[in-house]
Amino acid sequence: MAAITETAAAVMAVLVQVWNLVRVTLVVPLLRLAIFLSLMMTVMILVEKVFVGMVSLTVRIIRLKPEKRYRWEPMRPDLETGNLAYPMVLIQIPMYNEKEVYKLSIGAACSLDWPSDRMIIQVLDDSTDPIVKKWKSNGVKITYEVRDNRQGYKAGALKEGMKYDYVQECDYVAMFDADFQPESDFLLRTIPFLVYNPDIALVQARWKFVNADECMMTRIQEMSLDYHFKIEQEAGSSTFAFFGFNGTAGVWRIKAIDDAGGWKDRTTVEDMDLAVRAGLKGWKFVYVGDVHVKSELPSTFKAYRYQQHRWSCGPANLFKKMAMEIVTNENVSMWKKFHLLYSFFFVGKIVAHTVTFIFYCIVIPVSVIVPEVEIPQWGVVYVPTLITFCKAFGTPSSIHLVIFWLLFENVMSLHRIKAALTGLLDAGRVNEWIVTEKLGDAHKPKNTDNFQDSSNIQPLINKPKKTQTNIWQRFYFSEIWIGLFMLSCGCFDLATRQQGYFIYLFLQGFAFLFIGFGYVGTYVPGS
Repeated sequence: MAAITETAAAVMAVLVQVWNLVRVTLVVPLLRLAIFLSLMMTVMILVEKVFVGMVSLTVRIIRLKPEKRYRWEPMRPDLETGNLAYPMVLIQIPMYNEKEVYKLSIGAACSLDWPSDRMIIQVLDDSTDPIVKKWKSNGVKITYEVRDNRQGYKAGALKEGMKYDYVQECDYVAMFDADFQPESDFLLRTIPFLVYNPDIALVQARWKFVNADECMMTRIQEMSLDYHFKIEQEAGSSTFAFFGFNGTAGVWRIKAIDDAGGWKDRTTVEDMDLAVRAGLKGWKFVYVGDVHVKSELPSTFKAYRYQQHRWSCGPANLFKKMAMEIVTNENVSMWKKFHLLYSFFFVGKIVAHTVTFIFYCIVIPVSVIVPEVEIPQWGVVYVPTLITFCKAFGTPSSIHLVIFWLLFENVMSLHRIKAALTGLLDAGRVNEWIVTEKLGDAHKPKNTDNFQDSSNIQPLINKPKKTQTNIWQRFYFSEIWIGLFMLSCGCFDLATRQQGYFIYLFLQGFAFLFIGFGYVGTYVPGS
């Protein structure tokens, strides 16, 4: 027995020596390099957030609304020509098996304040669900177009929709996803920018959310998206007349779409692809934050993960495919090229995802068990705090949730960095397109109100009833493993009292576990 104990002690001593050697010769230099690069990227993000924040604040203080920067006049019928004074507008509503919400957008489109003979509603239905049937509405021309395949997904449907003869009559096209509900004055407030400013290609409205208060996850999404629209889109519109089209709740000049080469399905972000190509042609974009379009946030974690994969993978893949095209473009200034390459793509779509996961979920925990390495306090406390509050001010009413928002965003960075790498490497799920599931009225009391009355399109938010199901279907093992890793590092830090990071590590570790075991979002049995 004594011999076994001595042997075990000898083996442990050897293992400790090997670990010390590997730590000093390999782990420490790599960790110091990772810290240096992480701190650089953190500062890059801070500078970017401060810049767009200052631009947005300046615009708000001096009240520099789009109507002051561009010519805008209300649309009115002409005494001689009547409704011909209104341009022809095509309204596209692409959908795919979205029977829970598709009545919302069609109903709202039918209620738009615009002469019925001057607009065409085009429903682009790729559905395989037999419940989704053809629509007709008295007084409004609705065309229902169905493809026999899903080639190109949404981009393919939009491209196919532009080929019909009746589209040639239209000057502009407004786009709404199946769950989007524009207000009745949407066209009256957006079309004048295009009519009176021939260099404007796109007018983008702001998203508002009918189910933001459904659960903590939807509140957190609202915070992130409010920052995107109120700060990032506003800054891009005010400084460079460029920003990424959000794919819905916007109006395009059809001539600009054709000039940019039309819809392409080479990535899963066909909206951003078109926007970048149109921007490189010299077209201008306008963000109108006062025009709101109601929509629904994904309220199940599964749906949100799929959405974030597409939103992170697509831009990275587009960056890879368009970087040289941007560099060699001769139609825009060097300043705009720099904005596209550095701010819009590199910092916004690559660096942000990378540093969030690598620094906060890997480097900081590992530094706890490597005493030779220290992270400067400004890099681990002050700069991240400033970045967090810069982003949190987009939704002042939810600023008390900033800690939960931070922990949740760090968890999501695991999926975003995987998606971004997939896009950069053109690998695996790079072209995966899964329509974001919206629950709509599926888990709410039935309402018999007429869908065409826009005042009735205000779904109530109720929790679905839980039923028995296999609990293992709710587990997300990548989150669970990262959570256990961070908790282990937190316990080590608490025991040795070396770095003092254990409070953060415990909070973040439990956040990973909480989400990993499926206790986030609305739970729908069988989903």
